[in-house]
Amino acid sequence: MKEHILVTGGAGYIGSILVPTLLEKGFHVTVVDNFVFRQSSLAHVCHLKTFQLLRGDARDKNLMLPLLKQADIIIPLAALVGAPMCDRDPIATTTTNLDAIRMLVELASPQQRFLVPITNSGYGIGEKGKFCTEETPLRPISLYGRTKVEAEKIILDHKNAISFRLATVFGMAPRIRLDLLVNDFTYRAFKDRFLVLFEGHFKRNYIHIRDVARAFLHGIGHFESLKGQAYNVGLSDANLSKIELCQAIQKQVPHFVFLEAPVGKDPDQRDYIVSNEKIEKTGFRPEYSLDDGIQELLKGFTQVHSAYGNV
Repeated sequence: MKEHILVTGGAGYIGSILVPTLLEKGFHVTVVDNFVFRQSSLAHVCHLKTFQLLRGDARDKNLMLPLLKQADIIIPLAALVGAPMCDRDPIATTTTNLDAIRMLVELASPQQRFLVPITNSGYGIGEKGKFCTEETPLRPISLYGRTKVEAEKIILDHKNAISFRLATVFGMAPRIRLDLLVNDFTYRAFKDRFLVLFEGHFKRNYIHIRDVARAFLHGIGHFESLKGQAYNVGLSDANLSKIELCQAIQKQVPHFVFLEAPVGKDPDQRDYIVSNEKIEKTGFRPEYSLDDGIQELLKGFTQVHSAYGNV
């Protein structure tokens, strides 16, 4: 019999791709989500008897305790994501990104397995020309980064856990996000054909949302050999500056114009390049390129924009 997986925040951006993927593989999946964005991103799997959905708060101990008891694997996706969002509500950020993780770990048995998306934004500002590996000291420069770094320590202290330090995620999903860099820039190219860049030399790593789902499956399938460690998950050929990202988009949107602002500051000051060699050595390889994602996003925005006038 397939195992039971509990996913908090499972109707969000990553969950809207990951949860159907887990169900396709035969797992029983229970999702808890507060539906703060009024999304219906899991409507297409509601017919499955192996799927259970609850509206609730992942910080609610009385809600989570009975659900934890039936779970073999816990994937806590519930989080406030990104520096700007977290800065707007620091209390919700701390209680959701950190305290809720601590509660789950305290309530879980030693046998229960955790697979957790953290973020490679914990690297903060890297050394110029030097790749950040899993051994690189974590120096988060935002509340978002700090809460996720602290959550990772709590998770890994549980021993029966894997941390995925995700690169900036991109790609279409039933619950789309436009505040992520590739999605944001591609939408601006699609809609406005124009973009002003702040600190365009800042670099980041990127990963397609479907490869994120594949990384979780890889973790489940190879749990014993991977557990107790953190893994960077990104495209090794996509450590790109904002300018280079815009150039990649421009290849598919020729009339897209972008300019660097002579003054001004990006509120998210992350700047680093990342090595994904550690997880690649375990047999995981991304399948979707940055160009694939841009092409997919342009098709997706054509549908959504024509249907609703905006995303």
